[in-house]
Amino acid sequence: MDIFLCSRDTVTEEYMKGKLKQNEPRKKELEETIRQTGYPAYTTQAGWLGYTDEKVEELCRKSVQDSFKGFKLKVGNLADDMRRCKIVEEVIGYETKLMLDANQVWDVDEAITWMEMLAKYSPFWIEEPTSPDDALGHAEIRKKLKTHDIGIASGEMCANRIMFKQFLKCNGMDFCQVDAARIGGVNELLVVYFMAEKAGVPVCPHTGGVGLSEMILHLQIWDYICLSQTDENRMIEYVDQHFKLRSLS
Repeated sequence: MDIFLCSRDTVTEEYMKGKLKQNEPRKKELEETIRQTGYPAYTTQAGWLGYTDEKVEELCRKSVQDSFKGFKLKVGNLADDMRRCKIVEEVIGYETKLMLDANQVWDVDEAITWMEMLAKYSPFWIEEPTSPDDALGHAEIRKKLKTHDIGIASGEMCANRIMFKQFLKCNGMDFCQVDAARIGGVNELLVVYFMAEKAGVPVCPHTGGVGLSEMILHLQIWDYICLSQTDENRMIEYVDQHFKLRSLS
């Protein structure tokens, strides 16, 4: 498969080789840094719908003690969302990130209105606020929520590099959530990473069990050492419910 087919207008093999060569001098330094400091992670463990307020608070406190850098909540009823956001905000403080995940439940106007109501809790991003195929809808939501400093995260349902090209070219995402198991292998994954890097969009891969937690860790470490060479505004989604043994502690 020609992984550059229909994507050469965004990145080329020459661009990718040149970027890696340019970044070569810092690799050893960054390898040592990540061994010492690890990589930022967030958890969704406290954010599932159906949890009592007490359980949400308890799990948040435990995750704060475990040094998580972000907490993700699923959205549901607006009144419940506001109450749960307040609980999490009071536990995690202002230095730790709160993210929200809509799982494609809204249309464009509803997403904008709903998130404007939740803006006072300073969410770092809203994930999949509308149909995962609607790049232009994501771009419109992003445009309207930019005044509230709320980012748009999407990409877990994008099955190929062409969809990511469309999202990135129309400014439909602030955070690229490529799914390692849904796209066409590691080679195509790397093309998406380079597309996002060139567009200045951080990659925060989607995960959630069945080995994804393992795979994205390798990809993000590669990105940190070889490509973006930063962990700013980047996190991995840590799913500890499924695994006792992990590829990196």
